[in-house]
Amino acid sequence: MSRNLLIVLSGPSGVGKGTIIEKLLKRGDYALSVSCTTREAREGEVNGVSYHFVRHNEFEKLIEENGFLEYSNHFGNYYGTPRAFVEEQLGLRDVILEIEVDGALNVKTAHPEALLIMILPPDENELRARLKKRGSESERKIEERVKRMEYELSKRDKYDYAVINDDVDRAVVEIENIVKENKNKPGKEQI
Repeated sequence: MSRNLLIVLSGPSGVGKGTIIEKLLKRGDYALSVSCTTREAREGEVNGVSYHFVRHNEFEKLIEENGFLEYSNHFGNYYGTPRAFVEEQLGLRDVILEIEVDGALNVKTAHPEALLIMILPPDENELRARLKKRGSESERKIEERVKRMEYELSKRDKYDYAVINDDVDRAVVEIENIVKENKNKPGKEQI
């Protein structure tokens, strides 16, 4: 009997996680957990779709109420995964979390059955080009994100799988195969 999975996708900024997830959602029955954040919305981002944009004091209240499956503070802002949504949706379907490395490792510690997949860039130069093409950040911010990439990649061995995003369609199929393989493995129920 197959089980619903908590699928955690992480990787450096600009690696293409959003594009991969968009394609996965069109091809399968997944619920995407929309994270909360205290950062400002970027151009084109929609509250409740891209993120739930909240004030610092609202976020801290949710922390006190155990409202997050995981949360972290990086680049000066909080990011967190709403617990209630994930628990509700896991009863119905697989749930995808797009979260940063520290949050992913916190989820894995609390829920060892979670499936951690790191999305990798083909190389650092390609990642820089993607970040610049986005046009949403200064050169200094891009350099901060590239330095963060080194840290994130150092955690690769703590993930169940790593997928190189050199071709988005190929990466999506690889992730779908990983999910299929793991859905039929015996294991503890999620959360």
